[in-house]
Amino acid sequence: MADRSHPRIRSENIAGALLFAAGVLAFMGIITAETLYPGYSTAQNAISDLGATVPPDSIIIEPSATIFNTSMLVSGLLITAAAYFIHHAFRKQSVTLLTVLFGAGVLGVGVFDGSYGDIHAIFALLAFLAGGLSAVVSSGIQGAPLNYFSVLLGGISLLDLILYYIMLDASPFAVLGIGGLERWIAYPILLWVTGFGGYLMGYSRP
Repeated sequence: MADRSHPRIRSENIAGALLFAAGVLAFMGIITAETLYPGYSTAQNAISDLGATVPPDSIIIEPSATIFNTSMLVSGLLITAAAYFIHHAFRKQSVTLLTVLFGAGVLGVGVFDGSYGDIHAIFALLAFLAGGLSAVVSSGIQGAPLNYFSVLLGGISLLDLILYYIMLDASPFAVLGIGGLERWIAYPILLWVTGFGGYLMGYSRP
């Protein structure tokens, strides 16, 4: 008699579900917070302004701040948890470490909003840098064509980040405004998170 039992859910499938949920939550959290923030400009406002603007005169707009900060906090926890299952499945220390750092950065952005100044900036930089590197390094445990897209998305994010820190307003991405420039760093990473999550959810070992 044929075995009709369901396939066992493995560590990589759990990691995929966690990453996919994190990507969707972060995207929808940003979009929702933007729509509820009066006068918000995706070109002139940084993404983190949704949680709070920088000191000394920080501005916090509700419910945008709560939506954004909670989305980042939960997404960071999901990504960090996914790193455990990725390590259990693939045993690739570089992927595990960078994913943990990425999750910690996103979590820190949610806990320490823009009103925390330099502390928030450090966690945001960690999220951007570790996120871009995670996308590139994760290509080593992916099949084609996703591995190529992961390198491309991570590369775009890192290129934008590096050019901005080196060239500041002379960066070619600066024409998009600080908000547009920042989105060209963050959104490729979130697209990778969601795509990688979908890949892992359907992954089955040979």
